[in-house]
Amino acid sequence: MRSTIYDFGLDRNDANYTPLTPLSFLARAAEVYPARTSIVHGTQRYTWRETDARCRRLASALVARGIGRGDTVAAMLPNTPPMIEAHFGVPMAGAVLNTLNTRLDADAIAFMLMHGEARAVLVDREFADVIRRALLRLDRPLLVIDCDDPAWQGEGERVGEVEYEALLAEGDPAYAFAGPGDEWDAIALNYTSGTTGNPKGVVYHHRGAYLNALSNVLEWDLPHHAVYLWTLPLFHCNGWCFAWTIAARAGVNVCLRRVDPAAIFALMREHRVTHYCGAPIVHNLLVNAPAELREGLGHRVHAMVAGAAPPAAMIAAMEEIGFDLTHTYGLTETYGPAAVCAKHESWEALDVGARARLNARQGVRYHLQAGLTVRDPKTLDEVPADGETMGELMFRGNITMKGYLKNPTATQAAFEGGWFHTGDLGVRQPDGYVKIKDRSKDIIISGGENISSLEVEDALYSHPAVMAAAVVAKPDARWGETPCAFIELKRGATVTAAEIVAHCRAHLAAFKVPRAVEFCELPRTSTGKVQKFELRKRVGSVSAIDV
Repeated sequence: MRSTIYDFGLDRNDANYTPLTPLSFLARAAEVYPARTSIVHGTQRYTWRETDARCRRLASALVARGIGRGDTVAAMLPNTPPMIEAHFGVPMAGAVLNTLNTRLDADAIAFMLMHGEARAVLVDREFADVIRRALLRLDRPLLVIDCDDPAWQGEGERVGEVEYEALLAEGDPAYAFAGPGDEWDAIALNYTSGTTGNPKGVVYHHRGAYLNALSNVLEWDLPHHAVYLWTLPLFHCNGWCFAWTIAARAGVNVCLRRVDPAAIFALMREHRVTHYCGAPIVHNLLVNAPAELREGLGHRVHAMVAGAAPPAAMIAAMEEIGFDLTHTYGLTETYGPAAVCAKHESWEALDVGARARLNARQGVRYHLQAGLTVRDPKTLDEVPADGETMGELMFRGNITMKGYLKNPTATQAAFEGGWFHTGDLGVRQPDGYVKIKDRSKDIIISGGENISSLEVEDALYSHPAVMAAAVVAKPDARWGETPCAFIELKRGATVTAAEIVAHCRAHLAAFKVPRAVEFCELPRTSTGKVQKFELRKRVGSVSAIDV
């Protein structure tokens, strides 16, 4: 590349360049709107001035305990104030936040703590037992920080050496954070749950988190001081970056420990919630809740859905109860949503069914994502926009992970040809919008969580009566999808569906357990490979089991 007159004496300096980081949103909110409410949780209330000071205390206390740049701090927390504060305080210390899926078992958590080389872990008392068992599997000590929540009424003993509020008391509320040395520095580590074998550690950088947080604002036209209800788990893709997004708009974070329709509608009324996000299961719970739960909700609520492609019927039902739904699409590797089904005014002239079908597509790229395409996974040629030719959905741009931690082979494969390969198969429609048709890796998305069919099959194969097993997704009105198991028994063996489910419950996290089981001879190709596409045709006739 040749030099030009603009390449000399016009360099970066402290006056004209600052690395992008979403932590800057917190500082601005505290400077401009110090007295506005930042977080609501039960009877707890914080302002942006207080949240800023608490996050600085957390960072200062972690640094004083030897945690700094590149160190991992894990969090096993529900949607509570400490979880929001960790999204700022941990990276303020230069460390990397690893939010742990609270639904996973001790073995999975132990793997993540070891693979990510966690130096510390924040633990809510509800998950103390799982963390205790995970710690027994580690070969080194961690700083364990207990996070007591007044809203938690269940059992659970402390497992740590210091309580969260006591840790904050050790810190300096005026702790100075100069920003990351490089906007490419890691800010978060998120583990996938949709692959065979051990999960992959997806690494986010400050730049990507900053840009996706702003894209959320743009896609939703998010106003100043929006009131956001945390129905989406903050452990999932860092809550789709919305902890940083809400700080950018000096909004209100309304915390919610557990998804419950009655609690959600009550909070919406009490705090006049304007926005919330969730997987299709959350929206299904709300549209199917008793009508009396929605009584008194006299304002417009904006909802965002992602996960398994939402059925058009659910989208239509959301519109019928008066919620404005925005459909987004993304993966852990793209910081959560990185595509949106952008609506057009012309759609308003269509009937609700037609509008819902249009809105059920995965859509177009986010404002600050460079590209979304459907290409032949081998040739990388873009498929025609005919709505028929199948290809793989691929992303490119700043809202894409750094790569997989300690896994250069997987990283290289994911970025082959200069595009991030999602593994989702779909089409481009004549208007340029993309729509998923299938998943190349047989991933089941249940309640917004990825389930590997091969992982479930491994559990089934460990049963002494099972000769062969195959697992596919079965549509479910509540969860979006659930695992459906087809099992071929050994000669002379007998076992019931209930016994199979009980066996899986002993080997898998609860949300991964099959909710439908059929005993049959599995269809195979001439080479012996199970024909899963044939099984998918039969899932509708397989009865669900109460698990």
